[in-house]
Amino acid sequence: MQIYLARNNQQAGPYSLEQINQMLASQQVLLTDLAWHQGMPEWKALGELTQGKLIYQPEGYIAPASEQPFQAQATTQSTAVKPQTNAQQTLASIPSRVLAKIVDILLWVPATYILTGFFSEKEAAQFNAYNIQFMDAMFGTVANPTLAQELQTKMVEMFPQQAWIAMGIYLFIMLAIQAFLIAKSGQSIGKKLTKIKIVDAETGEKTSLLRAFTLRSVLFIFLNFVFMFIAIVDLAFGFGAKRQTLHDKVAKTKVIKQ
Repeated sequence: MQIYLARNNQQAGPYSLEQINQMLASQQVLLTDLAWHQGMPEWKALGELTQGKLIYQPEGYIAPASEQPFQAQATTQSTAVKPQTNAQQTLASIPSRVLAKIVDILLWVPATYILTGFFSEKEAAQFNAYNIQFMDAMFGTVANPTLAQELQTKMVEMFPQQAWIAMGIYLFIMLAIQAFLIAKSGQSIGKKLTKIKIVDAETGEKTSLLRAFTLRSVLFIFLNFVFMFIAIVDLAFGFGAKRQTLHDKVAKTKVIKQ
């Protein structure tokens, strides 16, 4: 029996039944991989054929006496399903990247609420009053930048030390989680949800944490705070043929569909 496998539009095979079972046992192939052999009207997931088990036993199949398990195992090592090549990777769309960025940004929003979470009712009321005056001084009919600066200083001084510590802990934990996920799979939380990931621009393989996280994320978060126009320039680069934003070009990365 000759069995063919497919994953990510990449076909491999043919394999013998014994090879398939050995690869299932060693998890070289997954139950989600597609399989086909003579007598099947269409491709099906291996898990559907094995009923969720790590062994495939087609009904009525009798293994030929000449097949040698040890020889089959040696062949398995060199014929396992190959991952996607760089040429077969599909670039992530701009909307999916923007959505991933929005999700990641929203994860930082709780940090602002931590600062005001330590206020008493009286302090909260005073802070809200300062905030209303600040918005009026900044965007009112008669703008007053000097007053806005004074009000901003007063609001910052209201935050207790415990609030700054709590916010710092939250930010550190979030950065650590994002760094771990990016190092492991090239995906932040937002990218996992939108099923896209960061890879090396040339090889299409997973890149280093320094490039994928430090250069792409941490550096540009800082730059966006200091120079607001950087965010617009960064996004504009993403509309090129390779869909590489400015931080992609700096880190020599690209974003593809998972």
